[in-house]
Amino acid sequence: MTGVPHDEVADLLLGAYRSREGIDPLTPRHPGATIEDAYRIQQAQVAAWVADGAVVKGHKVGLASLAIQRQMGVHQPDFGTLTHQMFHPEHTPIPVGALMQPRVEPEVAFVLGRPLTGPGVTVADAVRAVDHVLPALELVDSRIRDWQIGIFDTIADNASSGGVVLGSRPRRLDEVDLRLMGCNLYIGGDLVATGAGAAVLGSPLNALIWLANTLGPLGVTLDAGYVVLPGSMTRAFPVGPGDSVVAHMAGLGSVTAVLDRPKGES
Repeated sequence: MTGVPHDEVADLLLGAYRSREGIDPLTPRHPGATIEDAYRIQQAQVAAWVADGAVVKGHKVGLASLAIQRQMGVHQPDFGTLTHQMFHPEHTPIPVGALMQPRVEPEVAFVLGRPLTGPGVTVADAVRAVDHVLPALELVDSRIRDWQIGIFDTIADNASSGGVVLGSRPRRLDEVDLRLMGCNLYIGGDLVATGAGAAVLGSPLNALIWLANTLGPLGVTLDAGYVVLPGSMTRAFPVGPGDSVVAHMAGLGSVTAVLDRPKGES
């Protein structure tokens, strides 16, 4: 046992959500903490949200691309939980008060048509489980001040989850090539990055498989209807009040997220 006070750290992070004030990095305070400790802290927060009425709607894989791993200084994927409050309608201004220091990432969203449970999930199993895919924008966020995070910090902080915007034009898997699919990311009308599906563990499907096989031994099933975000095709970009973000994915279409301005700003 490492002696990390899971509930105490979870309460600290939950307090940051309420106050919208960042906290100091967790790793220096808990140098002996393990990945298991981080996930226990994450699970304690999810349990608190569910007790308060949140509904789990899916999961995300983070740190799945080499670009994101380099940006964050980590060397492995992680996962977090998506609840219904994190989903925002396309083109509808997202309240800036809901986020602290957001960054945006373009992703493919898998929507499952049947449950997927590991271990032992294969590509064939994953393909059968996916009902359709959608273009998506993930707003990653951190309760850790100034994004001073390591792998323990981000996992404990629900994989730095913030929000999700889904496109509205579904496609079947056989209609798109997720591996070769190109992506252009625009912020305020300016092209800021290009990427491809292969940046996500070789294919976004590999991230879905990794997630199912990682969650299975923990007793967690990816249920039918769940949304799974497999990871970003580009590095993450900071966004702020009034920003409009568009991701265009070849063969899949576009998705738009708009951040609201504080009241009183024009």
